[in-house]
Amino acid sequence: MTEGTTTSAAVEAGDTLTRLEQEGEIAADYLEGLLDIADLDGDIDMDVEADRAAVSIISDTASRDLQKLVGRDGEVLEALQELTRLAVHRETGDRSRLMLDIAGYRAKKREELSELGAQAAAEVKSSGEPTKLQPMTPFERKVVHDAIKAAGLRSESEGEEPQRFVVVLPA
Repeated sequence: MTEGTTTSAAVEAGDTLTRLEQEGEIAADYLEGLLDIADLDGDIDMDVEADRAAVSIISDTASRDLQKLVGRDGEVLEALQELTRLAVHRETGDRSRLMLDIAGYRAKKREELSELGAQAAAEVKSSGEPTKLQPMTPFERKVVHDAIKAAGLRSESEGEEPQRFVVVLPA
């Protein structure tokens, strides 16, 4: 790699980080407005994780109010994430892959799904037979695919939304 290529890559990485930080700012403004309208207390935390903006709504208290924004099985959270992505798209003109978490729901879910993926991988390694998991959201499938890959196996998604599911395959 030449010095010009290295500099170009560094500039591109800096541009990407700046763009993702801008997405986070736009999302935070949108979500703060939403919290004000709903008269809910919560603080906004922004970060960049795995080449995507990550925004979290957190609360100092164990408020059940934020749980209303998560909904049953994260359904309201998913809808708010899509609305927030649309708000970012409206401002930037670019499609956003922003990830929203509310009251630590998604972080806790990620841990549970990683464990599920590891267990499914262990089961497939011992039996040698493919295993089909329950239908999941795209976020959930991604976490499970990552856990299965980390265990050294392959996986595929099958079916049609909303009944799309992960199949864990032997090595």
